[in-house]
Amino acid sequence: MLPIRDHNPSERTPYVTYGLMALNIAVFLYGYAFITSDQALNKFYYDYAMIPARISQGANYLSLMTSIFMHAGLMHLAGNMLFLWIFGDNLEDVMGHIPFLIFYLICGVGADIAQFAFDAHSPIATVGASGAIAGLMGGYLLLYPKAKVDIFIFLIIFIRIVPVPAWLMLGVWFGLQVFNGISADMSGGGVAYWAHAGGFVVGFILTLPLWLKLGAGGWWRQTEYHPPHPEAHYPSRIPRVMRR
Repeated sequence: MLPIRDHNPSERTPYVTYGLMALNIAVFLYGYAFITSDQALNKFYYDYAMIPARISQGANYLSLMTSIFMHAGLMHLAGNMLFLWIFGDNLEDVMGHIPFLIFYLICGVGADIAQFAFDAHSPIATVGASGAIAGLMGGYLLLYPKAKVDIFIFLIIFIRIVPVPAWLMLGVWFGLQVFNGISADMSGGGVAYWAHAGGFVVGFILTLPLWLKLGAGGWWRQTEYHPPHPEAHYPSRIPRVMRR
């Protein structure tokens, strides 16, 4: 259930969202081009990735932020940038550029702290923007619960793009992070699910003052839980055929 776009157009250019995407891509390309040995790669991760065991020793607190601009592979980067592109522009639109940037960074640090809290002595490095992006998803859920999100469903021979309300897609996503986090705690795992869940909760909480300022439940009722502007419509590539 992969989201590919939403129907919630932003009303101004999301410069910060584009800048964050460019920075994440630049860091990845730097590593790909200039870190050419295992020794250099290990040092790069040791210096900039969030390693819970080091945080427990009172070292490298800066990694709580630097780690959110690192990625472990091309698919890791591509997936995160897709989610950032879908959900980032709308929050930047309503928050403003600088507040949105601060919001994103706090969500990323909060996500790392959540992962640290659940596995404080782990020597495994944690990297990726997904915790910060999960914060965007938490804020998006609060502000636009019925915004349409197109999801790509691929089940062997069943391939569809289906529009669903944001609350369904984001609620299922959050539930999976919690479920997988519990499962990984019991069996071991290589994904920082608690960073995802923690970032989501941090983003939801940080968006509450803005939601209250907009009118809270009254704003929801006024907009019928949709974005407060006309939704985007995407043309179908399936031709219409008249029956006779």
